[in-house]
Amino acid sequence: MDQKKAGVFKHDPFQSLDQEGVGKLMKIGIEGGRSTRPNLKIGICGEHGGDVSSVKFCHKIGLNYVSCSPYRVPIARLAAAQVVVEEDEQKASLVKANAALAKKRAVVAPKKKVAPAKKKAVAKKVAPKKKAAAGKKKPVAKRKK
Repeated sequence: MDQKKAGVFKHDPFQSLDQEGVGKLMKIGIEGGRSTRPNLKIGICGEHGGDVSSVKFCHKIGLNYVSCSPYRVPIARLAAAQVVVEEDEQKASLVKANAALAKKRAVVAPKKKVAPAKKKAVAKKVAPKKKAAAGKKKPVAKRKK
């Protein structure tokens, strides 16, 4: 009796990853490996690498690559491209939502009034007195006789 037909599995376990069971084990392995070697290259090989949902899941958990049989390569490449496009769209919508929220907060928040600054007393600079030029004599007041 075919287990898929019997309803034991949603998808063929030899072609599509069980994300709840096997996927959890993969996450544990990835976290453990990258905790000791952050640049560790991790991938998956086999028919799972050509399944659309498996490719998306592998990207989500941080695998660097997937490998599959030649006839499934176009499907795997398309799935990988779709994941990147979906991520870009999500990021763009988050940026728009954050901008709208910031704009809304700016409109709602009242502007604080700033008290005018008090003027400080500033000492005036006095120009220095000019000295008499050399060779010129100051006029002398005449005396009364």
